Amino acid sequence: MQFLVLLIASLAGFITAAVLGVRGLMAVFRRTGRIEGAVWLRPAALLVGGAAIFMYMWGTLHVTLAVMQAEDGGTNSSPPGPCRAAGLDKASHVDGYRVSYLPIRFECRLDSGGAYASSSVPGYVNPAVAVLGLTAVTCGVLTAVAGERAGRKPYLDSSRGHGS
Repeated sequence: MQFLVLLIASLAGFITAAVLGVRGLMAVFRRTGRIEGAVWLRPAALLVGGAAIFMYMWGTLHVTLAVMQAEDGGTNSSPPGPCRAAGLDKASHVDGYRVSYLPIRFECRLDSGGAYASSSVPGYVNPAVAVLGLTAVTCGVLTAVAGERAGRKPYLDSSRGHGS
């Protein structure tokens, strides 16, 4: 069941990332003439936010594949496949697994009560999600501040004729 939830969440995340990316690109190409620096903050927030969601979903897809492999029963199913990369000494003490969503990783539970992260999720995913996410939030906050300083509501796009 966890596999299905992860798969649906991955698909929804990839769609969300694509929508944000398209909206960001549309905002970039809609701008004409001389462009001030603050005008680029909203498209940058959309593009970088889409990239952050895409990277997180990339990690979720790796975890989904690890869960699929771990839940695949039959011969040679214990310890779970993703837990074997740490070596047979460690893997022989594995009694289950769990999925961590923040940071995204597949953890192998040990019978002694501890756990270790498998190598299922590439090492660059969590740092990239953190950097891209913080950049997107920073751009979003700066967009709101720049919009408020300009005397208009930051969430309304002035190129569409809306505004105060």
